[in-house]
Amino acid sequence: MKRTDKSLITLFLLISSVSISAAQEAKYNTLSNIPYYAEKARLQESYIKERCVLDVYYPEHVEDFATVVWFHGGGLTGGAKELPEALKNKGICVVGVNYRLAPKAKAPAYIEDAAAAVAWVFKNIGELGGGTARVFVSGHSAGGYLTMIVGLDKQYLATHGVDANRIGGLIP
Repeated sequence: MKRTDKSLITLFLLISSVSISAAQEAKYNTLSNIPYYAEKARLQESYIKERCVLDVYYPEHVEDFATVVWFHGGGLTGGAKELPEALKNKGICVVGVNYRLAPKAKAPAYIEDAAAAVAWVFKNIGELGGGTARVFVSGHSAGGYLTMIVGLDKQYLATHGVDANRIGGLIP
């Protein structure tokens, strides 16, 4: 088993309060390429319009599910949003996030993108049945870095009216 798979399994065990049998019986839906910035920002910068989208994989007809916001790796210079297979069909929601990449984007653009995506989850997950008390932020490699910065430097989420203390856990 790869190290990433072990980490994802550990992540699942930490956040899931849904039994495996109930999770396997749940039906899941995927929403793709949802922009997480307001239209004004997307119109002002074409790279935001191109990169700043997310996918949401969530259990249908389940209330107050936990959510993992997942940031891909790639050294901040590559990679693309993903919904890790190890987190699917577990009774939780997984949000795979794209963000702007260097060198086209300069710091702190990708951190601001990560914060905007997490804020989008807090503001919208309830419409799909999720609860905001169990929103976890995680990622691999560069995604782990974004996880920690967004969760520990409160200024980034505060820009979007979200208190970083509301995050259920940071799992880099």
